[in-house]
Amino acid sequence: MEKYQEIERSIIKTYRKEIWAKFVKAIKDYKLINEGDKVMVCISGGKDSFLLAKCIQELERHGDVHFEAKYVVMNPGYSTEHFNMILHVAEELNVPIEVFESDIFDVVYANAGQSPCYLCARMRRGFLYNKAKELGCNKIALGHHFDDVIETTMLSMLYGAELKTMMPKLHSDNFEGLELIRPLYLVKEQAIMTWRDKNKLSFINCACKFTKEVNEREKDSKRKEMKELIKNLKKVNKDIDHNIFTALSNVNLNCVVAYHKDGEHHSFLDNYEK
Repeated sequence: MEKYQEIERSIIKTYRKEIWAKFVKAIKDYKLINEGDKVMVCISGGKDSFLLAKCIQELERHGDVHFEAKYVVMNPGYSTEHFNMILHVAEELNVPIEVFESDIFDVVYANAGQSPCYLCARMRRGFLYNKAKELGCNKIALGHHFDDVIETTMLSMLYGAELKTMMPKLHSDNFEGLELIRPLYLVKEQAIMTWRDKNKLSFINCACKFTKEVNEREKDSKRKEMKELIKNLKKVNKDIDHNIFTALSNVNLNCVVAYHKDGEHHSFLDNYEK
């Protein structure tokens, strides 16, 4: 058995409960992939996106729903070392990637000032949507996982003074007919790291010109702060992350002071006397 086959088998056998079952549940519960879809799977080179690619491959081959997947790597200006590593991992995992070039890193480096990650993310999204249109895809799959959802929720509450979260899917505002989906929505990051380590796989992290500076600031990053906060809360209640996640689907509007929907503000006072 080839190594990539052993890795595929580990997803559906060894990590069936932690990864495969949760991946399939998200696909079904949130109706992420439907009959006839053409999905562009975005691979950044990290553990999450490569695991996503392998799960989509398995679903495409053996799932009940018939759809087509394209596995795409955008090169925003990686160093030769990092780019070659992505190519190596794709070959090792037997993922048939298509690469396209962009100049995002150069543009960001010249214009971002103190906010390179924000500009980089926005530009990446635009390039990816355009590529999906070019390929005739109606959906773009990203590798965000359960922990990303919880951390984003906490960041919004504690630093944005707003209760909102990362959605399992959403329509593009600027590209009609395109939908963004997150099939790893229910998969915990620890399961992904365990799968990576047990299979002796190595992936890149953010490999841009700002990597060193970002790493040096990591101890002060708000997302890492949320990771630590949730980790400490779990020492008191091991189900704290699940409770945060469940609360997002269990909102009692009778006990909410106000909320926004479709750009309109609604207050509990609107119907208080009725």
